[in-house]
Amino acid sequence: MNNIIEALRAYVTSFLSENLSDELTFHNINHTFEVVAAAKEIGMQCGLSGEEMIVLEVAAWFHNCGYANTYLGHENASKKIAGDFLKNFGCDENFTEAVLKAIESTKYPQNPSSLIEKVLCDADLCHLAKPNYPKYEKALRQEFEIFLKLTCSDEEWLRKNCSFLTDHTYYTDCGREVLSKFKEINIQKNCPQ
Repeated sequence: MNNIIEALRAYVTSFLSENLSDELTFHNINHTFEVVAAAKEIGMQCGLSGEEMIVLEVAAWFHNCGYANTYLGHENASKKIAGDFLKNFGCDENFTEAVLKAIESTKYPQNPSSLIEKVLCDADLCHLAKPNYPKYEKALRQEFEIFLKLTCSDEEWLRKNCSFLTDHTYYTDCGREVLSKFKEINIQKNCPQ
C-alpha cells in the first residue's frame, strides 16, 4: 500500500502544476504540500495507525485537486478525481470511502467525525497558526476577489478575518494544545482589541 503514496504524489504534483490557475494565490500547489506535511505531523502526534496515516495522506494530497475544475464546490470535484485515481489503482471500497469522507470533511463549515477527518481539517487550517499568517490572509483575500467577486474595504476584511480566526476551533488534541496557542498570537497581532 505504501507504493500508492509515491504514485499519487507524482500524479497530484503533475496534475496541480498543469491544471491549477495561476490566479489561485492561496489554494495552490504550495498549500497542498503544506497540508500534506502538517497532516503527517499531526497524524503522528495523534497516534494514527499506519493504515490510517495512508488514508490521511492520500486525502491530503487530493483534497484541493478540484480547484482545477471549479472554485465553489471544489470538494466534490476533488472527490471525483481521487475516486477515479483510487479505482484505477485498485484500492478497495472501504479505503476509498475513508479517503472521500476525509476530503468531504474539509468543506466549510468543517464537520469532521473520525480522527482522520479531524487531523485533515486541522492540517488544512494550520496556516492560521503560522508566524507569517498575514501572507496567507492576503493571498486568500486576493483569491476571494478574483473567484468570488468578494470585494470589501480593508476594515470589512479585517472584521471578517478576525471573526473567522476567533470563531475557528481546532479538532485534535494537538491542534487545541499547540496550534491554538500560535493562532492566539495571530489574533492578538492582527485583530484590534
